[in-house]
Amino acid sequence: MELLRLGPSGHERPYVREAGVVYDLSPLTAEIDGAFLAADGISRVRSALGRGELVTADVDGLRIGAPVARPTAVICIGQNYAAHAAESGSEPPEHPVVFFKHPNTVVGPDDVVLLPPGAEKVDWEVELAIVIGKTARYLSSPDAAREVIAGYTISNDVSERAYQLDVSGGQWSKGKCSETFNPLGPALVPADEVDPQALRLRSFVNGDPRQDSSTADMIFSVLQIVHELSQYLVLEPGDVINTGTPQGVALSGRFPYLQDGDEMTIEIEGLGRQQQRTERVHLG
Repeated sequence: MELLRLGPSGHERPYVREAGVVYDLSPLTAEIDGAFLAADGISRVRSALGRGELVTADVDGLRIGAPVARPTAVICIGQNYAAHAAESGSEPPEHPVVFFKHPNTVVGPDDVVLLPPGAEKVDWEVELAIVIGKTARYLSSPDAAREVIAGYTISNDVSERAYQLDVSGGQWSKGKCSETFNPLGPALVPADEVDPQALRLRSFVNGDPRQDSSTADMIFSVLQIVHELSQYLVLEPGDVINTGTPQGVALSGRFPYLQDGDEMTIEIEGLGRQQQRTERVHLG
């Protein structure tokens, strides 16, 4: 089962795809957001499908939006793959490295990624994204995290490395928060249908391979991440957690940074594929 939001930006409608067939969810909910997830929305969708209550929908040609609307937080884990930490010139961390992206960085999986004026070191990062389904605070163990995860999707944690490393004063937010810097989707897949530690992640630029790894190589697992975060902040339904990226980014020095008109392809086994074209912002 895949939860989808389709339609023009700002006017998406909710859908579900099951066994290749797309159904309209608008009779059940106006939106796929934190309130829907907190109200046991995924179980209600399954029940409605089982009872045959949903009507099929013709969605050909509709834009794909981010699969969760208006996340209240986008929380990110840095250097969560040992090889990526090494190519960044760092030792693997002893504790999860946490930073934040502005929620308005989230766009649809195939939307244009804007290169800021003057930015010369824009980079791609394929990541498994967690979507929280229940409020989580001070979880007792990593295993307890299973109960608060609604599902998973794909994230591209687009980053401007000069902003991130040269002018951020030791933290990374300036390099992470430009508009369009977090394509998300295409679908939200329920947590009980995914083994989050056995997924192949890949990225390509202009069709050429860049990253190719597995979530099995994470330093901190999905459950460890959610448990750890809950000790320091309250996770809310609809929050998105980017879990880190494997090696193969431009920061390594092995590949050029993104240029105007480049095309990124980001995919995770079982969760789908994104494809974005870059476009330079010109002022004046």
